Amino acid sequence: MESQFPYLLLAALVFLFFIIIPSFRRSSKEKKFLKNLKKGHRIVTTSGVHARINELDDKSNTCIIETMAGKLKIEKSAISIELSSNLKT
Repeated sequence: MESQFPYLLLAALVFLFFIIIPSFRRSSKEKKFLKNLKKGHRIVTTSGVHARINELDDKSNTCIIETMAGKLKIEKSAISIELSSNLKT
């Protein structure tokens, strides 16, 4: 009978390299993105709202954004992308 240990070890390594490591990289990249947000940056929320950041509150992890319709208080985690760096013209 052959041992199944090498196959299990190979499966664990594949799982590690294709699932766990990319997840950690994506998570750290997102944390860095949210940490570097500043007042005045143009952003898009996860729901598609385009706005500009007016205030940031690190204690409650929220921010106040200004849209054409008015001001909204949202969670920082609801910010999808920053447009300020993409609009350099």
